[in-house]
Amino acid sequence: MHAEMVLGDFLVAYLKRAGVTHIFGLPGDLVLRLFYKFGLDRDLRILTCSHEPSVGFAADGYARSTRRLGVVCVTYGAGGHNIVNPIAGAYAEQIPLLLVSGGPGDAERAIGGIHHQAKYVEGQYRIFSEVTCAAHLVHDPRLAAEQIHEVVHTVLSESRPGYLEIHRDMVDVRIPVPESIRTWTGSFRRPTSNRRKLREAVSDTLARLQRAKAPVILAGVELYRQQAERDLLQLAERLRVPVLTTMLAKGVFPMDHPLHMGIHIGPFSNPKIAARVRRADLTLALGTQHTDMNLGGARSELPPERTVWASGQRVTISHHQYTEVVLRDFVRALVKRRLPRFGERVRHHDNLKRPAPAGAPLSVNDLLHELNAFLARHPGHHVFAESGDMLFGGLEIQVPHPGRYFAQGYYASMGFGVPAAMGTEIGTRRRCMVVAGDGAFQMTGPEISHAPRWGVAPIVIVVNNGGWGIFRPVTSKQSLLDIPPWPYAKLAEAWGGTGLEARTRGELRRALDAAERTAGFVVVECHVPPDDRSPISERYIVKSTGGRRGA
Repeated sequence: MHAEMVLGDFLVAYLKRAGVTHIFGLPGDLVLRLFYKFGLDRDLRILTCSHEPSVGFAADGYARSTRRLGVVCVTYGAGGHNIVNPIAGAYAEQIPLLLVSGGPGDAERAIGGIHHQAKYVEGQYRIFSEVTCAAHLVHDPRLAAEQIHEVVHTVLSESRPGYLEIHRDMVDVRIPVPESIRTWTGSFRRPTSNRRKLREAVSDTLARLQRAKAPVILAGVELYRQQAERDLLQLAERLRVPVLTTMLAKGVFPMDHPLHMGIHIGPFSNPKIAARVRRADLTLALGTQHTDMNLGGARSELPPERTVWASGQRVTISHHQYTEVVLRDFVRALVKRRLPRFGERVRHHDNLKRPAPAGAPLSVNDLLHELNAFLARHPGHHVFAESGDMLFGGLEIQVPHPGRYFAQGYYASMGFGVPAAMGTEIGTRRRCMVVAGDGAFQMTGPEISHAPRWGVAPIVIVVNNGGWGIFRPVTSKQSLLDIPPWPYAKLAEAWGGTGLEARTRGELRRALDAAERTAGFVVVECHVPPDDRSPISERYIVKSTGGRRGA
């Protein structure tokens, strides 16, 4: 970096110093100059999709899996408005994304109305101010470098998206670069705990653990966001107590670990899991969130007087609160203390039934059994569960280490799975599997056609039940849930991949093994009955409507 630089060149240099190697985006007339700057640098790889929402989901998958900064570049208005939903999802689920948008220059704004403009010229900036942790419309050269630095710092500190709007006549403007930024090493200081409050919170928790007879750990996604999974593992192994995870945090604790009891989702939990949580005289709720998805649409079943709730930078123990205590510091400090050992023998519980014979027609239950068997035979895949029935069905999937499980378990936007898996393969170089319903696949599934030029090869399981099956139990007019009958396997062939079909459990087993041997991407079309769903899915939908079926 230099004391004075062209803004576009500064942004490229700045992002490279921050460790950015990939930019996900789509070109457009009002961002072409900036897009060109990114493309000139051979150390930055530009990855484009067919539509802006997929660009956002791909960047989310990249950032979610690598825990590095994901960068998105789109044009103003028609491009920027298209990507609001993925950015909102990343905000809700604490994903560090930087969205960079172009915009109209001064001469164009002087005309009064510019193409792609909706209500106000600044309207897009106002919209993204609502779904990001920091936003700047960069128009003053004297402040540009500091504004960029401020937004990226806030994104990485809060692990949420940020927004920069750089109008096209600003890209080639020379700006001053303060010495503090020129000498910046590329890293940011993480939030730290107040040592006295941390010490007291740990002592308070330890005293309660020493009095407890049947504690459990409820692990949340913030442990993953703060890279504290190893500390969680050490804590569980020292205490020897059952570990449950929330819906959003599935995989934060090894799924094949003998202490992993399963997924806690309030009243929709496996009955034995629900009973064990009710019996707990102390629950360590670490990094969990009070959301309807995590709690199963009900109030928390955890009595405050028997709960230690650590989240973000606060620890609540019974009715005591310790602020300025970072979750990662709290778990790490607790592990270092002399802890009691409970030695409880734990059994894993899911919601699957015994599978039908291999030649019987395929069901969702048997599909999940086969996916688990495949992943056990071929460990190492990352798995993405698309929203819809597979968001709930995915809770039954067991992903052996070193693979990881990903889903939008809170925001739950359909269309997330395929592009997010492609972004994850770019970032981790590990093959991904996507489990998606046919309705969700029709949203962004065709983006799989970009896989060959990206150099990625996901295996996509399309659960074809002929429509929006998750809503069939609660909708009287079934025609509202119909979708066009796409030939998914044939489309995969047309898009440059391999298409396979399965109508029985045996056929699915053979198709999965064939997919594993295939170098490129594969779409496995799985035919299941229209009225078949995962167990939790049906319970959740019926419960959410007050028990009224066909409403």
